[in-house]
Amino acid sequence: MSNQKRIGKLGLIGRSWAMLFASGGFQVKLYDIEQQQITSALDSIRRPPPRVDNRTQGLIHARKEMKSLEQCGALKGSLSAEQQLSLISGCANIAEAVEGAVHIQECVPENLELKKKIFTQLDGLVDDRVVLSSSTSCLLPSKLFVGLAHVKQCIVAHPVNPPYYVPLVELVPHPETSPATMDRTHALLRKIGQSPVRVLREIDGFVLNRLQYAIISEAWRLVEEGIVSPSDLDLVMSDGLGMRYAFIGPLETMHLNAEGMISYCDRYSEGMKRVLKTFGPIPEFSRATVEKVNQDLCLKVPDDPGHLAARRQWRDDCLMRLAKLKSQVQPQ
Repeated sequence: MSNQKRIGKLGLIGRSWAMLFASGGFQVKLYDIEQQQITSALDSIRRPPPRVDNRTQGLIHARKEMKSLEQCGALKGSLSAEQQLSLISGCANIAEAVEGAVHIQECVPENLELKKKIFTQLDGLVDDRVVLSSSTSCLLPSKLFVGLAHVKQCIVAHPVNPPYYVPLVELVPHPETSPATMDRTHALLRKIGQSPVRVLREIDGFVLNRLQYAIISEAWRLVEEGIVSPSDLDLVMSDGLGMRYAFIGPLETMHLNAEGMISYCDRYSEGMKRVLKTFGPIPEFSRATVEKVNQDLCLKVPDDPGHLAARRQWRDDCLMRLAKLKSQVQPQ
């Protein structure tokens, strides 16, 4: 059977999915309502664009062609860059794009009505075997897939930016999603080197953003109340918590910081509850604090396109090296 995947809007996430599926040996068909988007996506995958800004970061290291990834040992999968490139093609007709597909990955902007329109269209084109998957980061499956005949085949597969170096994918089911759809998608993502997690039922923000927003919320309060500067706050994460969390999560950290989880909770639960009671309300993200934080951050990274692009490139290079290190130090 032909192994295919379809992408809705060919931006950063769509191009990243294309590379990931090709790395696993799957034939990939790119689809967009605008032919120029398909052409641009293929050009971005095959060679770096002439100028990089926030819109053309695409494909993680948009400035690096796949050959460069191969040369520096960062290309995923067992196939060569040329072999992977040969698996990726564009298609201007949606019916042709999804013909014979086993998995369809939608990547249009975060607009509920737009996504519903796409899935309604797909619902009328597919059979009972293909998985219909959305890359949404915030829209609930119960709202996204409402009224579809193939709802049992629908699932959210939310990647993390940049997906080529950050392997986590949150799998979030619709209440009627079949277990087989979850299992198939989980297995497929494992095959292409990602780290899928099963969110057992839908919840606003899924898991990653709920954790991320909890950190942002307390970080904001600490800065707004004058407890710590923005730059030192970031240092607490990058040179403190983040060092551990790059390899083990918060629950395993608790487990290792005592003689197991039971020991940790016996020792520290009262102290944690005391501190948690001092947490304030949801921040308002007032303009005054926004400007204060922005001013501090601009001392390190000015917010013009050139400096931001250079910093993103540095970030992605660091993530590439971290990904390689993590692959070398996996526990036995």
